[in-house]
Amino acid sequence: MDQSTMLQRVKKRLPEKRYIHVIGVMGTATELARRFGVPEPKAQVAAILHDVAKFADRDWMKSIIIKENMDPLLLDYHAELWHAPVGAYVASYEFGVQDEDILNAIRYHTTGRAGMSDLEKIIYIADLVEPNRKFAGVDELRQLKEQGLDVMMEASIKHTIEFLVSKNQPVYPDSLKCLNDFTKQKGKVNE
Repeated sequence: MDQSTMLQRVKKRLPEKRYIHVIGVMGTATELARRFGVPEPKAQVAAILHDVAKFADRDWMKSIIIKENMDPLLLDYHAELWHAPVGAYVASYEFGVQDEDILNAIRYHTTGRAGMSDLEKIIYIADLVEPNRKFAGVDELRQLKEQGLDVMMEASIKHTIEFLVSKNQPVYPDSLKCLNDFTKQKGKVNE
């Protein structure tokens, strides 16, 4: 399926504000892909579809998580996390995406994970810093692209975890594993 058709179909599933966000993520992902040597078409498809299930019925998403044997731990966390793995399912079964890297970029765009591919990092970051996002620190995160993809990703996952902690929200284990992965790579474990 071509990107134009994907965009048309995604637009029908989302409120206008969320569709504008998707367009922002697509532009940011394209820019980051170009900068960091990831195929732009892969980044664009993942960006277009990253929120495809964002406004899906919660009971339906729960049934997909169970039926598809997704991590049952998801059901113990806020339903806001569900749209990412269910979105990968929708991308595969309704949009015909079979590229596992694209599916993983969609699947982990809300939590991150240890051992992320460059495409996964790009979609996670683009979702957080696209031009329509307005929160304290977003400009600083955007500027980190000058220091590299991993620096940008580490700062992004830290920001997300700190935000959740500040709101007294539980942090999904994949996010903590993601941060730990970056910390271990840098040898920052202090005793």
